[in-house]
Amino acid sequence: MPSSILTNASALRALQTLNSTNASLESVQKRISTGLRVGEAADNAAYWSIATTMNSDKAALSVVQDSLGLGASKVDTAYTAMNGAFERAKEIRLKLIAAVGTSDDNKAKIQTEIKTLQDQIKSFAESATFSGTNWLAVNSTVASGNPSAGTHADAQVVSSFSRLANGSVDLSTIDINVQNIKLFDAAATTNETKGIVEGLRLATGVDAGKRDDTAVATVAGTTTATSGYSIMTMTVVSFNDDQIKDMINVADKTIADMADASTVLGAAKTQIDLQKSFTTSLMDSIERGVSQLVDADMNKESTRLQALQVQQQLGIQALSIANGNAQSILSLFKG
Repeated sequence: MPSSILTNASALRALQTLNSTNASLESVQKRISTGLRVGEAADNAAYWSIATTMNSDKAALSVVQDSLGLGASKVDTAYTAMNGAFERAKEIRLKLIAAVGTSDDNKAKIQTEIKTLQDQIKSFAESATFSGTNWLAVNSTVASGNPSAGTHADAQVVSSFSRLANGSVDLSTIDINVQNIKLFDAAATTNETKGIVEGLRLATGVDAGKRDDTAVATVAGTTTATSGYSIMTMTVVSFNDDQIKDMINVADKTIADMADASTVLGAAKTQIDLQKSFTTSLMDSIERGVSQLVDADMNKESTRLQALQVQQQLGIQALSIANGNAQSILSLFKG
């Protein structure tokens, strides 16, 4: 190739090589400093888009995790209070059994104990509040969006977030039937819609123990087909043994309904705990998947960095040699 003082082809090639090495070196240094091989759309548009969507979904799952935590606290509160009320109801049944065949004086003493237990059931239900929510002592009014006064809507806990194949978002919930577990309802006006422990239950007949709107409060010394009792208003004073036996049957059915309510809350508690564990695992899986798409391999990048630094030094040396070659042309003009 002829020598020229206007164009140094060797220097141009050396400069191009050096610029390419510097660009690669800058890219590797960026990966090392950020820990990402895909940090923006320009790095890899497809991977960046996927990673951005998955990170957004992970953030949504974090909110679901918080919702599950809040729901778990509400369920735990109701479950604890329900178990406390359940134990007091069983104690009331024992007091009723003890009242059969006893004297009026003893009945008066037993009634004092029964009244204390009834007050505790009421206190447990009213205290079962977490974050302004109480599922045991409710006020299911029409204004709250329920179909009718005394009918409580289901409680819902957001349990999962998923993205469908078409890109739309789907939310799932754990539903808790408050209507079947409530102990008291300030808005209820019928025995059937009142809470488990407050609605009058039939004392006799094939439906004995069932909350029924035909049931009427039993008067001492009288028993009819529509006689009814509520575990919260039971009293053994002035009532005969047959009536107390009817009370025992009603208390037994009430306890069975409370056991069913505890089962509902226990099942919800277990379901929420399992969903929390699954959501945590799912978030970890998403994080690992995103990492495989966008994270830089630091071992690989550090090796490339060292190689590029050597190439940079060699490029500088080559450019220096190419520039030095032009100086040799001056020797042709020396005398």
